[in-house]
Amino acid sequence: MKSKSLSLFILSLATSCLTMAETYHVNRYEDDGEKGSLRWAIEQSNANTTQENQILIEAVGQSPYVIKINKPLPPIRSSLKIIGTQWEKTGEFITLDGSNYIPDEGAKACPGAVSGQYGTNVRTMTLPGLVLQDVNGITIKGLDIHRFCIGILVNRSSNNLIQHNRISNNYGGSGIMITGDDGKGNPTSTTTNNNKVIDNIFQDNGDGLELTRGAAFNLVANNLFTNSNANPEPSQGIEILWGNDNTIIGNKFENYSDGLQINWGKRNYVAYNEISQNSLGLNLTGDGNIFDSNRIHNNRIGVAIRSEKDINAHITLTKNQIWNNSKDIKRCEAGGSCIKNQRLGAIIFSVPALEHDGFVGSRGGGVVIEPNKLQKTCSQKNQENCNPIPNQNIQPPTLSFKNKEVTVQVKGMPNHRYKVEFFGSSRAYLHEAEQYLGSKIVVTNSEGLAKANWRPSVIMPSLTATVTDDLGATSELSQAVQTK
Repeated sequence: MKSKSLSLFILSLATSCLTMAETYHVNRYEDDGEKGSLRWAIEQSNANTTQENQILIEAVGQSPYVIKINKPLPPIRSSLKIIGTQWEKTGEFITLDGSNYIPDEGAKACPGAVSGQYGTNVRTMTLPGLVLQDVNGITIKGLDIHRFCIGILVNRSSNNLIQHNRISNNYGGSGIMITGDDGKGNPTSTTTNNNKVIDNIFQDNGDGLELTRGAAFNLVANNLFTNSNANPEPSQGIEILWGNDNTIIGNKFENYSDGLQINWGKRNYVAYNEISQNSLGLNLTGDGNIFDSNRIHNNRIGVAIRSEKDINAHITLTKNQIWNNSKDIKRCEAGGSCIKNQRLGAIIFSVPALEHDGFVGSRGGGVVIEPNKLQKTCSQKNQENCNPIPNQNIQPPTLSFKNKEVTVQVKGMPNHRYKVEFFGSSRAYLHEAEQYLGSKIVVTNSEGLAKANWRPSVIMPSLTATVTDDLGATSELSQAVQTK
């Protein structure tokens, strides 16, 4: 009997020490830290380390529902859900607005980590709205994160879900920054993985979203990235900087300097996106990145592949529809193309960017690069102190058409396998890739030459083609051949 009483006492003591999951209701919009405020709810959740807390932000008063933040919110330290409850009822967002303490100075209000630098395209983790730092398992839904330097900062944090939000007017850094930054600008691996950003609206941010400094295996899907004339720095829809193995799928990018920019990231998969009205649709370096079945149209340049120091870097383009580009869109905020007499079109190699000599545009507020550190692209063989032409300067194929059949000739490495992809355009004079028609494998002989015939199932007024080598490097488009 005595033993049984002791066991019950120990069980009771253990139970009393357990911290139960809690739901915190935000029903006051004053940012004073009192009960019912968002600041109070975050502080309460941080003190309760259970995995299943939630903060429910209720609609108070009349629409629009706006919580004005007076000073930085505390970083989120425990796993929880933060839900704006009105979205599920009416589709309306509850706004977290940082304009009370961030000056109305556009990008200049957002300093970088380096003194004198500011705005988009400088290293920064300054003045974010919601901060997920060294914490996992956060869900954010139903909010408009508005007028911070960074809307949501996800730093060294994994397995978080950001869905059904509007991320708007965060001018200095980005709408959402997902970064493994160690605080000194160095990447950290395995710290910033498996985050999901799905079904959000990104409106008028500097960069819409960044995946930087070790961010890997993250999913960005079904989001709208867009800008209006109100944005002082329409830079990138998404920037990937030293980020690997991320998946970017089913998004729309419009009205940026670059729809999507990759800087030395590896093995990222970008597919089924629509990219239009940008200066550069895709602005690319890196190794092993694949761009599959995207719709790229009405940009200045559809796909720009930059030169880089890695001679072995290769980028794969497959089954993309690229049409109606060469538009006069000179938007160059940390990207884009504003060079006079720039060669325009669907796929263009060696377009200069921020790191290159010859780039025209902003490299970021207060950013100055010494001329001798700017990279150059080689213009001839055996040239020194320059980057090679990208994608191993793989040459496009040559096409001819007769009797409803295409003859394709490829010149490459001896005894190598190449994949030729064919595209058609609805107008005879178009030199683009409006519709994907099919592919054919060819193998070069000992002299590096291959010739083959291919019969399209659909004959369009003009045909073009690309060639991709066995390592995955894709050429520019061939010259168009007319079928009539």
